[in-house]
Amino acid sequence: MNTVKTLLVAPLAGLALAGIANAGPLDGVPAGTYKLEKTHGYINFSYTHLGFSRPVVGFNSFDVTLELNQEDITASTVTVDIDAASIDSQVEVFNGHLTSDDWFGVAANPDITFVATGIEMTGDNTMAVTGDLTIKGITKPVTLDAKVNKAGPHPFNKKPTIGISANATLSRSDWDLGKYAPAVTDEVELNIQVELNTEAG
Repeated sequence: MNTVKTLLVAPLAGLALAGIANAGPLDGVPAGTYKLEKTHGYINFSYTHLGFSRPVVGFNSFDVTLELNQEDITASTVTVDIDAASIDSQVEVFNGHLTSDDWFGVAANPDITFVATGIEMTGDNTMAVTGDLTIKGITKPVTLDAKVNKAGPHPFNKKPTIGISANATLSRSDWDLGKYAPAVTDEVELNIQVELNTEAG
């Protein structure tokens, strides 16, 4: 069974873009429902392994939904859901470790979610997006530094489209994922790149 996957990026995307609507970057798109364009969405995290390398691990399955309110961005909503079992280190054996109870425990905790709770503009097209990140049943506040890259009609399918980038620094131990720290750094860098478009058309 495929778990809805949405995580830490679209929420910011949605709220982020909403927040920017008045500043200009979102003027090219209408209010409405925006969803992840699944061939252009990436959620990855990186960390330092014993000082020797910096692995990059991602998720292959996630969903993002943004309800964009152009008149009142604070009324916009964003939800992100990630299928925890879709974690991918590009190493099959390590994937088995990551999905086990020692790490993400996906059998008991199939979803990773992020729900945006607030947004603060930090520039013409940048913002701080705060929300609740839930991993392994543990919910902690997270602030994402988000940027609206572009908003307007897609050149091929003509759908209103919004491109968002977001980053955050997290301590994995906050979600009971601190095994082997500090040899493997507790601090991880989260990177999100998503394109969202309307369901219309």
